[in-house]
Amino acid sequence: MTKTTLSYCVLCAAMALAISSCTKSSDSTSDLVGNWVASSDFDGNARSEAVSFTIGSKTYLATGTTSTERFNDLWEYDANLKYWTQKASLPGLARNSAVAFTINGKGYVGTGFDGSNKLSDFWQYDPTSNQWTQKAAFAGSGRYDAVGFAVNSKGYICSGFDGNYLKDLWEYDPATDAWTQKASLGGTKRSAAMSFVLDGKAYVCSGNNNGTALNDLWVYDQSSDTWTQKRKISDATDDAYDDDYTSIARYNGVAFVMGGKAYVATGENGSLLGTAWAYDAANDLWTEKTNFEGSPRSGGVAFTLGERGFVLTGRNGSLSYDNMYELQPDTEYNSND
Repeated sequence: MTKTTLSYCVLCAAMALAISSCTKSSDSTSDLVGNWVASSDFDGNARSEAVSFTIGSKTYLATGTTSTERFNDLWEYDANLKYWTQKASLPGLARNSAVAFTINGKGYVGTGFDGSNKLSDFWQYDPTSNQWTQKAAFAGSGRYDAVGFAVNSKGYICSGFDGNYLKDLWEYDPATDAWTQKASLGGTKRSAAMSFVLDGKAYVCSGNNNGTALNDLWVYDQSSDTWTQKRKISDATDDAYDDDYTSIARYNGVAFVMGGKAYVATGENGSLLGTAWAYDAANDLWTEKTNFEGSPRSGGVAFTLGERGFVLTGRNGSLSYDNMYELQPDTEYNSND
């Protein structure tokens, strides 16, 4: 080999190295941070469209559906002992796509779909006595695929579907067992959105309107009864911050909060999604995390126990799931756990 040929080969190799060092695969798991670890399977029947609520150190999962059956059972999970215990079933109709939240150490479940009717009944669960008490019926229209959340000892049900897509907001006061209509969610009517609470404010993210996954995020201020729109959750500007916002919008996904950030995962947007994202409310910015490591699914549930976040159940077509995964948001991906 001549000196000239050798120099040319060295130059080509250097150029190839430089190009490869500046290029990365956009779908490579190794580019993202976060690790999903298989956890304790749910002991009840596999299902989707269930609800969950957390009281103290325990989480509860109730209701849900398969392609052939609906449920009204209730299960309690102890994350430290890693087992599920069946508790008193919801006395109301078996249902799917209900809402749930926790206020002052008691769980609340209401609305949903029983296969024929859009429901408006509302129930309180006391873990101390393991008993359910029927409360004042939801004052809005019977519906399913709404979102529910609690802020400062008040509960809220928002949006959903009653034959029409909805955006109304209703507040429940457990002290008076009464409902009051509040300011409607801004933007587009929707169902199957995701909701979470950060720093005393409630967020409603994305959702479905006529088969379209919405690209918006709204925050509700209880003190002023007002909604404020945050940045779009798509590549909607010429700025760099949202260039990779290609897979946040979804419906029938899950949301949970850990370490001062909210996380969304699973769901669908034309097809089932495995992508997961973290939301930093202080900066109104999203960061993509490692893809959910279970099978992509829709209609799952999520909960947080002691700064540990879990995603479980859900469906893929007619197949329902009973498995559960824990997200370690700041841990490098490990394919062997």
